[in-house]
Amino acid sequence: MNESRAAIEAGGELLELRGIRKAYPSCVANDGIDLRVRAGEIHAVLGENGAGKSTLMKIIYGVVKPDAGQVLWEGRPLTVVNPAHARELGIGMVFQHFSLFETLTVVENVALGMSGAGDLEVLADRIRTVSERYGLTLDPMRLVHSLSIGERQRVEIVRCLLQDPRLLIMDEPTSVLTPQAVRKLFETLRRLADDGCGILYISHKLDEIKELCQSATVLRAGKVTGHCDPRQETASSMARLMIGGDLPTCQHPPPAARAEARLSIQGLSRKCEDPFGVDLKDVRLDVHGGEIVGIAGVSGNGQQELLAALSGEATSATAMDVQICGTPSGRLGPAARRRLGLCFVPEERLGRATVPSMSLADNALLTAHRQGMVGSGLVRNAAVQAFTQRCIDQFKVRCGGPGSEAKSLSGGNLQKFIVGREILQGPKVLVVSQPTWGVDVGAAAFIRQALIDLRDAGCAILVVSEELDELFEISDRIAVIAGGHLSAAKPAQETNVEEIGLKMSGAWHAQGDAQPQAAGAASQLTTSEVFHAA
Repeated sequence: MNESRAAIEAGGELLELRGIRKAYPSCVANDGIDLRVRAGEIHAVLGENGAGKSTLMKIIYGVVKPDAGQVLWEGRPLTVVNPAHARELGIGMVFQHFSLFETLTVVENVALGMSGAGDLEVLADRIRTVSERYGLTLDPMRLVHSLSIGERQRVEIVRCLLQDPRLLIMDEPTSVLTPQAVRKLFETLRRLADDGCGILYISHKLDEIKELCQSATVLRAGKVTGHCDPRQETASSMARLMIGGDLPTCQHPPPAARAEARLSIQGLSRKCEDPFGVDLKDVRLDVHGGEIVGIAGVSGNGQQELLAALSGEATSATAMDVQICGTPSGRLGPAARRRLGLCFVPEERLGRATVPSMSLADNALLTAHRQGMVGSGLVRNAAVQAFTQRCIDQFKVRCGGPGSEAKSLSGGNLQKFIVGREILQGPKVLVVSQPTWGVDVGAAAFIRQALIDLRDAGCAILVVSEELDELFEISDRIAVIAGGHLSAAKPAQETNVEEIGLKMSGAWHAQGDAQPQAAGAASQLTTSEVFHAA
């Protein structure tokens, strides 16, 4: 054991930042930030979207160069040249936005991030072993483009764990993981900390911070505004440190009398062309104007396939499979469905919901051009700018203006822009996947309230989310997808987390949806036990 490793195991200071500053043309991301992380410490970094958290982590990992300040590693000043240098030092990072090549397999992606990866078959066996040990099961031979967002998150985490890191940076690692996978991850992180690994942990889930972390640094507008021990705080008190005020709450009055079915799915069955995908099996659901229907489920149970069938990215052989505002739409593509009044928020912000290198204005034009932005075959730039600015202002998007590139925004601010862009089109039907993925507590409440307000205006809204708390907060009815089957939707007030958790296990579709015995059993189980069953 060398001297530096002994210092790590003894809880010595591993990383120190002094006066870190990073400015961009439109904002100062980091302004004189000091931060210390000890070996064996799980240290949270808290802040609203755009507070500078991700920029600071990228500086530590060598992705971004600071304009001023000093980085000390084990007490010695150094410059982290690039991510490869960071990995040599023992610094690993799980990014909020994944850095994976979609046309390569899981094992090939992992090999690219590891020096001396060696034989791919041996590496594939290591991936299987590590992923199973930590409850993050992966097939190393699958192509990344066939993975759900939750499965891609697992690839990023396992890739870091394979490197035996001495400092592990995690940027929103649980945003698309299931509850049972989150618990497994926490067990992993605690074991790593016990072995002397320092962990920097970014999350907007304050209950997770309170459960996992021993210390926290709070950022606001690029500056350190406080420190706390999350174990001695409440979620509300930490939120006040982050946003400088009380945590906003959603107002969710009972829905008015339901209107006609705006979105109707009738016996939708689809054989998935992807050998790793999930077949949809006789999916049936009506979503009425003036209601929000939530769909819960463990990642990879048919959500991707269902969303593709609804958005028009995958068409049906039978037009009646999907009906939008009474029009048979199963054979229509995305543009035709949008003309009928459908708007869509996919789960992947960069690449599907937006073109990363294009401006916010151009990204607004891509889906909202029918809002007076095009006339006589020409783009009306003034209308594009006005719509984009209205979205920025109304949804409180922190950016440099309509000309800002999509990839320059923090994840939460980009999500607010995407949701806002679709809502401002006044849709008759809105399909949303993971509406608050990676969004801070204040912005999450804002987005959820915007969806409720849209419901109150008569829109039919379908929300697919792995956040059960979110679904219970905003949904009028909740269904569960498992193995390509969709359960009947139940009124949210007539079910609970335990019952939904049992349905997520998929047992219901083998016995029929009523399951009186399973529902009775749910009342005898804790939430934790239910998710272990799932």
